[in-house]
Amino acid sequence: MNEAPPRRALVTGASGYVGSHLARRLLAAGWKVHVLLRAGSSFPAPAPALTVHRFEGATEDLVRIVQQAAPDVVFHLAAVFVAEHRPQDVAPLVQANLLFATQLAEAMRVAGVRKLVNTGTAWQHYGDRDYDPVNLYAATKQAFEAILAYYVNAHAFRVATLVLFDTYGPGDVRPKLMTALWRAARSGERLAMSSGRQLLDLVYVDDVVDAYIAAADALRTAAPGQLHYRVSSGAPLRLTELVAAFEAVAGLPIAADWGARPDRPREMLLPWTGGAPPPGWQPRIALADGIRRSAPPADA
Repeated sequence: MNEAPPRRALVTGASGYVGSHLARRLLAAGWKVHVLLRAGSSFPAPAPALTVHRFEGATEDLVRIVQQAAPDVVFHLAAVFVAEHRPQDVAPLVQANLLFATQLAEAMRVAGVRKLVNTGTAWQHYGDRDYDPVNLYAATKQAFEAILAYYVNAHAFRVATLVLFDTYGPGDVRPKLMTALWRAARSGERLAMSSGRQLLDLVYVDDVVDAYIAAADALRTAAPGQLHYRVSSGAPLRLTELVAAFEAVAGLPIAADWGARPDRPREMLLPWTGGAPPPGWQPRIALADGIRRSAPPADA
């Protein structure tokens, strides 16, 4: 009996933390994986089985890349994130999160590729509302979803958007909370913190990757349309509680200066509670285990 050919994926944002983990997981599962990288960016670790495509900015080039990759599904993780934008941030935000994303959808249309796993953010849901963007970054993510409605209705796209919360895991070089906590615990440095009132929903990177794959599986039998899945731990903690949990697991104190850093304007004090998880998905890594796995090497 002939074996089915391996599934093919095109991953954008593969130079990033979650995207690189997703690309490696797909490779390990036997997928043929193509990644799309901007000029000057690179995959974080050697992966000879990856097929790397460089994108210089022209829509016609992106059409050619998608045609060459011929993916069964596109995983779109590329984005520019700015928490509080300045005037000079407007162009990069719109170019990466709206222009490039739309170019990708158009290239998929021309190439006959119709399945897309998109990446959204809980920051599109300030105050636990259906839509209220915390910042311009979140607004650009919503704007692309609005554009996708055209590709769904006119060209029968099947889209699953994953609404992500806080992600963490080992080897994370992003300026994220877990990285800062480990650094402060190891060094003894004082850590300027906000009020600590906000509820944080942390999901371990392996669980996040599982959610992307579950969403792609759901698209295999889905009708044209836009699905939205919530990738939540199901157990958000106040920042003060999270720091206490970290101290208990790490066995090290955190010298936290609560209130030394003011809360951001429109701080996300409450996580979004809408939506359902991807079919068959639930987080496997409990917070305590995730904290232990996230510990950097002792000499780092």
